[in-house]
Amino acid sequence: MNLNKVFLIGNLTRDPEVKTLPSGQPVATFGIATNRTWNDKAGKKQQAAEFHNIVMFGRLAEIAKQYLSKGKSILIEGRLQTRTWDTPDGQKRNRTEIVAESMQLGPRGTADSGNSTPNDTNNQQETVDTIEYPHDEGEINPDEIPF
Repeated sequence: MNLNKVFLIGNLTRDPEVKTLPSGQPVATFGIATNRTWNDKAGKKQQAAEFHNIVMFGRLAEIAKQYLSKGKSILIEGRLQTRTWDTPDGQKRNRTEIVAESMQLGPRGTADSGNSTPNDTNNQQETVDTIEYPHDEGEINPDEIPF
């Protein structure tokens, strides 16, 4: 049995960039950062950030362009994929990406974010949108990716 599944919760490191494949299908690329905190052997708190390249296709790419921007929180569900290509000077390059299959947008901010109290009657609960990627559009040909 094999499994290639990734779940990440992080913050966008840049705004999504959307291009169109020759087939007309939109593709969005952006990065997210995830943070990890742990205590070392001496008991001192340590932190590290990991940076991930995200790729979205079709309607999910359009939604990313519309709703996502640098700094926003997001949950990504997808799979790992490594692309290989040759540079114009003949060097071989690799890039491992997460191909997103679904996402959940992080909490929406409010105008008075952080200034309300739990007893405030105007305090609204944060909402999270869920967007599913339609799986019936067929496979993506990596040769059609323009980057």
